[in-house]
Amino acid sequence: MTISTRNQSGIKRGLASLLVSVLAAQFSLAQPGKPTNSALNYIDPTIGNVAPLLNTNRPVAHLPNQMVRVFPHRQDHLDMQITDFPMLSQNIITPQMVFAIKPSKGALADTAWFRRLTYDHDLEVTRPWYYSVKLTDDDILLEFTPGARTGIYRFTFPAGVKKNLLLSHNYANGTYDFQNGNTIVGTEAVNDAIHEQKGMAYIYGVFTGKPQTGKRDGEKDWGRYTVSGIPEKPKKVPGERAYASYSESDGPVVEFRYGVSFISIEQAKKNLEAELNGVSFDQQKANGQAAWAKAIGKITVEGGTDAQKRTFYTSLYRCYARMVDMTEGGKYYSGYDKTVHTDARPFYTDDYTWGNYLALHPLQIILNPKGEADMLESYVRMYKESGWMPEYPKPYGDRPGMFGFKSSVVFLDAYRKGIRNFDVKAAFEGMLKNAEQATMLPFRNGPKGDLEDFYAKNGYYPALRPGEKETDAFASKKPGQKRSAVAITLGDCYDSWALSEMAKTLGNETVYAKYAPRTQNYRNLWNPKYNMFIPKDAQGNWIDIDPKFDGGHNGFDYYNENNGWSYMWNAQQDLSGLRELMGGPEKMEQNLDQLFREGMEKSKPVFWEMWPNQTGMIGQFAMGNQVTFFIPYLFNYTNASWKTQKYTRLLLDTWFQDTIFGVPGDEDGGSMSSFVVFSAMGFYPTTPGIPRYSITSPLFTKVSVALPNGKTFTISAPKSSRTNKYIQSATLNGKPLTSLSFTHDELMQGGTLVLDMGEKTDKKWDMQN
Repeated sequence: MTISTRNQSGIKRGLASLLVSVLAAQFSLAQPGKPTNSALNYIDPTIGNVAPLLNTNRPVAHLPNQMVRVFPHRQDHLDMQITDFPMLSQNIITPQMVFAIKPSKGALADTAWFRRLTYDHDLEVTRPWYYSVKLTDDDILLEFTPGARTGIYRFTFPAGVKKNLLLSHNYANGTYDFQNGNTIVGTEAVNDAIHEQKGMAYIYGVFTGKPQTGKRDGEKDWGRYTVSGIPEKPKKVPGERAYASYSESDGPVVEFRYGVSFISIEQAKKNLEAELNGVSFDQQKANGQAAWAKAIGKITVEGGTDAQKRTFYTSLYRCYARMVDMTEGGKYYSGYDKTVHTDARPFYTDDYTWGNYLALHPLQIILNPKGEADMLESYVRMYKESGWMPEYPKPYGDRPGMFGFKSSVVFLDAYRKGIRNFDVKAAFEGMLKNAEQATMLPFRNGPKGDLEDFYAKNGYYPALRPGEKETDAFASKKPGQKRSAVAITLGDCYDSWALSEMAKTLGNETVYAKYAPRTQNYRNLWNPKYNMFIPKDAQGNWIDIDPKFDGGHNGFDYYNENNGWSYMWNAQQDLSGLRELMGGPEKMEQNLDQLFREGMEKSKPVFWEMWPNQTGMIGQFAMGNQVTFFIPYLFNYTNASWKTQKYTRLLLDTWFQDTIFGVPGDEDGGSMSSFVVFSAMGFYPTTPGIPRYSITSPLFTKVSVALPNGKTFTISAPKSSRTNKYIQSATLNGKPLTSLSFTHDELMQGGTLVLDMGEKTDKKWDMQN
């Protein structure tokens, strides 16, 4: 039975769904390369490989939180051809691939670099530590297994043919050179304007045997294919191409083993030697499987369906895609001062705080607090090296991303949960500098402007009326810049709360006194007439809008990627205050009910033309975007906490099925998957920065979390089922709970949370503060 069959409306539909599930399970479990570890058996990287509207999720082969991440270069799972295969990808959602390889057979011709490769999904194996595919037109088996900064490609050709391995670049002006016959070195001049990433990458690779080698100059024509799926003129990449060719009499199996580096070719060689010297393909594959068994084995579940386990463990696997360790032999390249540094402590990058503060960092704090401390220290280093605390750190610097400074929330949450092994003083300094001096505008980095000064004085970000042209000189410097005025005001309330609470914790009463009042600025935009947060102009007058549809594409004028129905809940730092603003727990419950009932009013094509990120809809609740993740847990702040249990189950059942369509939006490398992991276990960090977890209905009868301190936290719900999804009573270590929450300290001390499950929904719990 798949997750989707758990809300059956009839016997026929249930039987049909059951048959589909059985067939899917048979296919999944029959895939070659399956490990003996039962938890690893449930990981299926193809889940969610077709996006609902925007960015798809990739079947990434990599080691947990390591630099080399590889997946086939194609649009998505339904692209019937593969362009080539990268050596690493700097981003796994909108791919920025670095270096490329592909095989061909027969006489070598320029067209071999340009043609795309056909394959069969049923002859493709995707595991976190291993990938293989049969290229059908060429009858070539391609296999890959990753290291931390290395990888091995293995190719099995038909017997008796000439064999070619072709290398190329994804950016202009890349180079290749051969050394000692079968060794190749190369540079990739990465220039990704979309993400403002520009810098060098290096490769050192070795071909097996004694191939004939050479280079071709000129342009690589990618045809009309683009990774975004948007047709455009043929893309030409000028630069050197390379090849290694084997004769008909050479054996059918050849390998390409490589190391990559952001430091130098020599360092790429050292990376290769350190990781792969004397290690065979199969040994490296086994090493990778062992690394994943250790990471995934931190959480074990019992009960539930196979489909639920596939969704759960695949989500857990995706939580290890970010951040990535950039350390190379005790050194790392920093894109923040364009310098190579020596430091034995790991240096991490590639993160989106705006999405990952919600659940991914809190999950990392539980499962790997030492690693989380290294990640926070990496943020501090980036601040010291660049002068700004980053929000979207990438290998070559901070990418301009969403609005606000959620890094402040990440630091506060970790500090309050006992993680102190980072430069706290410098972290606070960076938090304060962002708040005092940085722009809050989305998709832009750098110093503040007049709009920030207006906000500091008036307590809200001023908006423009529909059709009114941008008047602020700073904002208008970037073409297409929008103010996202409501979203910024609400976002800063949370960011200022994190800063003020950190200041209070550290004894800085001056900063606390300045920023604590800003945590209440959300009240300045609450409009009782709309029962929502509504924009104001610079004169303090309400702007009469339709909060469901107004604001331009993606609502960027007033909101951001979601409409007013999503943003009416964005006061995570003061949920009791929001409840009061709405008129009390009953009114909050009614508003939540209406959120899940409110219709689109327009056709789906019209709605999604404006709101392409607002996917995974149930009413006006959008599971497919990070703004909404905590909202189902707000019923725990009303007299109807059973509805949190109802809706988290419904959301998991509806939008996270174990199919290629099984992710409802842009997963962002762990943000959405961490929501699944937490919710399926039965608890969630509703307000990061407050070290408490809200309880909901677990999918499984038993969940065991192996903690780094050697203790185990267990959630036991032996009666849990499709219908027994409501909590009747709860105990923690034998003591009755009156509120559906517990603290981080209670979790980390180990013990057992016992949930008595049933069908009744009349249980009243003490509301969370």
